[in-house]
Amino acid sequence: MVLPASLPSPVTGVWWLGPLPVRAYALCILLGIVAAIWITSRRIRARGGTGQEIYDIALWAIILGILGGRLYHVISSPRAYFGQDGNIADVVKIWEGGLGIWGAIALGAVGAWIGCRRYGHNFLDIADAMAPGLLVAQALGRWGNWFNNELYGGPSDAPWALTIHQWDQSAGEAVRDADGNAVVLGTFQPTFLYESLWCLLVAGVLLVLDRRFRFARGQVIALYVMGYTLGRLFFELMRTDPAEVVFGQRINVWVSIGVFLIGLAIFLAMGRRKDYPVRGPALDLTVRDEAEAEVDHGEGAAAVEEVGQDAAPRGRSTRSP
Repeated sequence: MVLPASLPSPVTGVWWLGPLPVRAYALCILLGIVAAIWITSRRIRARGGTGQEIYDIALWAIILGILGGRLYHVISSPRAYFGQDGNIADVVKIWEGGLGIWGAIALGAVGAWIGCRRYGHNFLDIADAMAPGLLVAQALGRWGNWFNNELYGGPSDAPWALTIHQWDQSAGEAVRDADGNAVVLGTFQPTFLYESLWCLLVAGVLLVLDRRFRFARGQVIALYVMGYTLGRLFFELMRTDPAEVVFGQRINVWVSIGVFLIGLAIFLAMGRRKDYPVRGPALDLTVRDEAEAEVDHGEGAAAVEEVGQDAAPRGRSTRSP
């Protein structure tokens, strides 16, 4: 059968360095983590911190984020592990894929909060600085699904359709026929690519909005939640991989709607609080709250001068990278 022109997919997702497997899925996630840390560090410096604050919380956020992502995947797709043909031992096989973004965000946020508490950083300031970097990390992480030939939509003959191979998950490579050729299942909608591009688009929009508008603490991360879930809703409706169905829809469709509404509620609530951060290169995230508290009690002028003469006054936005 002659297939139409389409985007290619890899026929292997793991390479061996002697006895050591190097998995593309893991590399994509690690690359996303590095990018997120770098972007967040730059944004924190633009907000008046040193940029080192992200390293105080990164380990907490990464470990709990990976744990949360795996837990959500197992809970939301239990048949692969606890069903009739499932294998409970596969629960720990993260290298074969299977990290739910909702669990990763939830427990990753808990990890970031723990790190902020331990080192005295303002959690909402850090979260707002992290938002674009998280989207870039998600965009890069989605390419791990490309290497694993997974998370695609329905059949398609569009020029951008994705060639999908029959995949041996345990071996990390395509199944081969008698002649040694990778077995092709067909061409499908590349939903992983749509989501990756959407994440990059939303990251760019957040950067532009954060430069042009004065947001209260917590509003940028709320925009991240709303922006990502808006796209994820449509991508979930396109996907055809096995998933639990609730009231006729994939469970992640309902989760996307619910999380979007939570993000909207946070955005509105933070706006009503009017807790606007003071920005400036001489301000440190650890001590900024104390200075602002004194400002609110009529002692602000002296407090801000002690922190730094270059601190930006309220109402003035500092351009962030």
